[in-house]
Amino acid sequence: MRTHAVVDSPCGPLTLVAEGDALCGLYMVDQRHRPHELTFGSPDPGAEIFDRAETELKEYFAGQRHEFEVPLAFVGTPFQRAVWGRLREIPYGTTISYGQLADRLGNPAASRAVGLANGKNPIGIIVPCHRVVGSNGSLTGYGGGLERKRYLLDFEQGALF
Repeated sequence: MRTHAVVDSPCGPLTLVAEGDALCGLYMVDQRHRPHELTFGSPDPGAEIFDRAETELKEYFAGQRHEFEVPLAFVGTPFQRAVWGRLREIPYGTTISYGQLADRLGNPAASRAVGLANGKNPIGIIVPCHRVVGSNGSLTGYGGGLERKRYLLDFEQGALF
């Protein structure tokens, strides 16, 4: 059974979606590939999973958290889940290219497929798809919009110093 809650953030309101006791979605306003709100389930703003996710997000945006511990439940193809799992291994404040991510998956020719899976990441920020950039370092695509991607990257790099 899915439930959801909306929390505030410096990136605007974030809709958190849970399946049971695990987070399966974090969506921004006007996000590309945002599912229809009917799939988010019933509102449950007081649920423990949402309180925990909101606390960790507040710590992240305060510069006090570099890794998230909230339980996650990925809903996607095996390849997408592999990509999303590898995204969690990209260190805070750093970036890698789509090609480098494909290499880490053991398939150097899959950079386009990696980009598509990256773009469909259902748990933005917590699963840091914003840390993946073009091979020349350019900001390419972000489901939450390039302005948010730039904000998150600048925030992480500035919070390191």
